[in-house]
Amino acid sequence: MRYPQGGGLTAERQAFRERVRMEAVAMFAEGRGSTEIAKELRVSVRSVQRWRRAWREVGRDGIRSLGPASRPKLSVVLFAVLEEELAKGPVAHGWPDQRWTLSRIKTLIGRRFHKSMTLSGISQMLRRHGWSHQVPARRAVERDEVAVAGWVKAVWPHLEPPRRRSGPGSSSKTRPGSR
Repeated sequence: MRYPQGGGLTAERQAFRERVRMEAVAMFAEGRGSTEIAKELRVSVRSVQRWRRAWREVGRDGIRSLGPASRPKLSVVLFAVLEEELAKGPVAHGWPDQRWTLSRIKTLIGRRFHKSMTLSGISQMLRRHGWSHQVPARRAVERDEVAVAGWVKAVWPHLEPPRRRSGPGSSSKTRPGSR
């Protein structure tokens, strides 16, 4: 489970889940059935069956939490360095304007840390650390309103498909000619 505030389970929630699994171990030792355990602990029967198999094969340590599935690509220290680089702005890193895009951030991570990340991975990492996408508050100074209005009148009508004429219709799923 992932949460935008922190990117994972809190320590308290991890400890709670560990206690639930340990309660299941005690019930296994008593010889109770999977359905009964699942109902009492309010978990799925499949989870209880998985825990029971791990308990039989490895013992009590077999169902302990192994921690996160993977380590983050950028550690806390490296992410702090990335934030400093982002604060310098895109122009300082060779781009012509002041827009940070995911592809530019990906290139920066590759240049600075020699690591490769997907665009969605970068987006998730930024959200976990409290960053969000930004939308400009006003229109660009360079915008030519006359050219935009001309394009909307001349070009847009040819790009937009024509509307269907309204007329009497039928709610039948079969074609009128096939009746």
